[in-house]
Amino acid sequence: MRGPAISTAPAPPRLLRVVGLPGLTAIAVNGVIGSGIFVLPATVAALLGPASPVAYLLAALVAALVVACFAEAGSLFDRTGGPYLYARAAFGPFVAFQVGWAFLLSRLAAAAAIGNAFASYLGYLWPPAAAGPGRAVAITLLLVVLAAVNVAGVRYGGWTVDVLTVAKLVPLLVFVAAGLFYADPDRYALAAGPDASKLRQASLLLIFAFGGFENASVPGDESKDPRRHLPVALLAAIALTAVLYVLIQIVALGTLPGLAGDRTPLASAARTFLGPTGAFAIALGAVVSTAGSSSALALVGPRILYALAEGGQLPAALARIHPRHRTPHVAVVVFTLLAGAAALLGDFARLAAMSAVARLAFSAVTCLAVPVLRRKMPEAERRFRIPGGLLVPATAVGLSIWLLTGLDRSQAAAGAAALAAGLLLYLALGRVRYNRST
Repeated sequence: MRGPAISTAPAPPRLLRVVGLPGLTAIAVNGVIGSGIFVLPATVAALLGPASPVAYLLAALVAALVVACFAEAGSLFDRTGGPYLYARAAFGPFVAFQVGWAFLLSRLAAAAAIGNAFASYLGYLWPPAAAGPGRAVAITLLLVVLAAVNVAGVRYGGWTVDVLTVAKLVPLLVFVAAGLFYADPDRYALAAGPDASKLRQASLLLIFAFGGFENASVPGDESKDPRRHLPVALLAAIALTAVLYVLIQIVALGTLPGLAGDRTPLASAARTFLGPTGAFAIALGAVVSTAGSSSALALVGPRILYALAEGGQLPAALARIHPRHRTPHVAVVVFTLLAGAAALLGDFARLAAMSAVARLAFSAVTCLAVPVLRRKMPEAERRFRIPGGLLVPATAVGLSIWLLTGLDRSQAAAGAAALAAGLLLYLALGRVRYNRST
């Protein structure tokens, strides 16, 4: 009598756990310090003038409260998905899909916006890249190269993020250290009460500049110990960037009289106190920084597609893992194509606003998930717990909603349409699954 047949089929390939604490911290810092800080100082100065650093403080406060919520929620899970995973555990598949959709939108809009900023600063060094066919070639080449790196393996993607994170910090630190000695204190009016509407509008845009820390929460299946390392990485990243951003705005405001109307504000500010060499160094730093942020998005963006597909909420092909490279190669290709199309068709300001709206949406849900997960998972070990009970999550949600009231009509319409598309997609995919099962 024969025994039961033993399957000799090889196990399906899995993602590799190779990203440690330094790598997660670099992903978080690289996600935050991107194109926004090289472009938005002029936009914020145009709205608030000499009181513009106040907007950075408000945006930093909102970001820090949200980061604390991500840190607690992230300490409970070691799977890929980040905010999608937290929402699914707290509120179920419908809310989770909307969160995953909002997260995907924010990554696509951010990748597209950063691609445009990359072309603008590259145009400072090589003018043909600033517009027309040169711009399209620059953006496409950037996205294709980063896609190839991330298909080749998460190690290569992680190393690229690490190197570009260090490379982008050096010129910014030099800009601040030198610029503080040349800043004119008469150009500030920090004690003056800024217009509330303009403050809200400026802070909403700065959410784009402070966003990106959540990138580190996504590759849970590829992190060595995400429950222990993620809270440290997130808190360290937001502390570093908050201080750096405020100082950068102070230097730009204090050294560049025409800040509000400048398209490359940091390079122009550096020219006033470091000369042409300093301007070139900052422009080169901006190119490296935007490339670095794009590399983080190229690593993280496809993982949210992978998580949605693994959860049965997007086509299964997006969850395929390359048998040799152990990467979600189909998701990488799809994300790159979508980001490239958005970058070539959109402009920085509109894309940044859409990314900020989507980011506030999924961040608010993550904050709401924290008390729900405390109730649903009371026995789970938490490597980080927010002090003060419900105060921090409630304040983070309240401030997020207040910032969203600063949207103008076109921004609100674009954000609502994008989120509504997620609802329609959920219903359409549900209908397809129902038809296949009957």
